[in-house]
Amino acid sequence: MKALKHAIGSGLIAALLSSPALAADRTVYLPLEEAVAAAKAAGKIDGSVRFYLAGSGPKGQILQRDSVTNKKTNAFGKSDAVACQYVAQSAIIALHTAAKNAGANAVTNIVSFYKRNEYKDSANYECHAGNVIAGVALKGDLSKVK
Repeated sequence: MKALKHAIGSGLIAALLSSPALAADRTVYLPLEEAVAAAKAAGKIDGSVRFYLAGSGPKGQILQRDSVTNKKTNAFGKSDAVACQYVAQSAIIALHTAAKNAGANAVTNIVSFYKRNEYKDSANYECHAGNVIAGVALKGDLSKVK
């Protein structure tokens, strides 16, 4: 009887751990401008670098092509929107730092680059949110614009 309980318990645990609810990967699309504004309001970026999604910004002199950032954050107990905005801010901060280090005043042609798959949108970035982790990957050109 004890062996049967153990087998049932082990099977139940295995089923729960492989459950789609625990291994969720929801794709969420949110406005990049909101994440940039939140990072600026929180003092995480200084506003000296502007951010333009592909198809939405000015052309400029590209100093470095295809700068990539791939950030993850703890999503446990957070809504998808909250977790995604938080991790998007981390990605924005990384691009902001890279741009300043390269002498750029903008990041242009930004696309989402989750698992090396490009998603282009003139307003939104792509975030992947699970029950435990949320992730945002962005790729853009470090540029000087007028």
